[in-house]
Amino acid sequence: MRSRLWRTKTAGLVVAALLCLNGSALHAESYPSRTVKAVTDVGTGGTYDIFARALAEELNRRWDQPVVVEPHPGGNAVIGNRTCADAAPDGYTICLLSNQGLVANTFLYKKLPYSAASFSPIMNLFYNTQVIVVSASLNVRTLDDLAALAKAKPGTLNYIVPGTFQRVFFDRFNKRYGTDLVAVPFKGGGDALTGVLSGVTPIAFIGGANFAPYVHEGKMVALAVDSVARSPLFPETPTLTELGYPANMPRTYLALMAPAGTPRIVIDRVHDDAALIMKDPRFRKVQLLDRGLEPVVDSVEQFARFLDTDRRLTGDLVQEAGIVPQ
Repeated sequence: MRSRLWRTKTAGLVVAALLCLNGSALHAESYPSRTVKAVTDVGTGGTYDIFARALAEELNRRWDQPVVVEPHPGGNAVIGNRTCADAAPDGYTICLLSNQGLVANTFLYKKLPYSAASFSPIMNLFYNTQVIVVSASLNVRTLDDLAALAKAKPGTLNYIVPGTFQRVFFDRFNKRYGTDLVAVPFKGGGDALTGVLSGVTPIAFIGGANFAPYVHEGKMVALAVDSVARSPLFPETPTLTELGYPANMPRTYLALMAPAGTPRIVIDRVHDDAALIMKDPRFRKVQLLDRGLEPVVDSVEQFARFLDTDRRLTGDLVQEAGIVPQ
């Protein structure tokens, strides 16, 4: 009797397991079967938004289902990250999130409506090369020139940066050279562009794509880039590593994520299709390289490990900068 009961229970478990496997296989083949939302934490019109829409269009072609980009800017990227974290983990919300909201904010705020555990990593899409540019009116060509000018005209030069990492760089710069460059609040890329061109805020450390034309026209001077190799947008501009600066500064990137709990079979499908798009030569050139973006295309596991490392490094830098969580 006990033997027959055991066999009955075992058979039931086997059937249940097979049904789960069949359900997963059917889900993999049919996903997606309706519109997919692509949540972003940035506003419309910028480099990240343009890229998100280009990627969504290509995913739409592959999936034969609409992929609708939903920008949720504001709150220093908190709003977009919360929107992603609160979404149903059913595969019909994917997220393109900046490292500012995804990582840095966890060290800048005492309380957030999300945490690292709120997301499932899919892929690091790209690094956004940051460039140190100055107004041509300063008549400087190198970071050493900038330091000399700052010493000669103390209290007169300010800079604008979009995030914590670039602010830490200038804190280190001031300590290294004994200068007093002053940070000005960041309102957006358009204001930064206007500030450098006018000379009102003559220094910026920011994404290079929108500034490249003005460097080529001689209205701005690029002093350094934070990429590993020289940027194709600024081939004559040295990297910070070439100039002897430490290589432990976190970089700016765009993460492809999903709400925590999204089925792994969906994560893999999104990853693999996005990776194929990112590796397409035309897409890679037009949407990435020509915009000064460095493709990454790592695996799910590699990206998860990268995020752990990036969080540790970011925490150390925030502490170094003496930033107190608000």
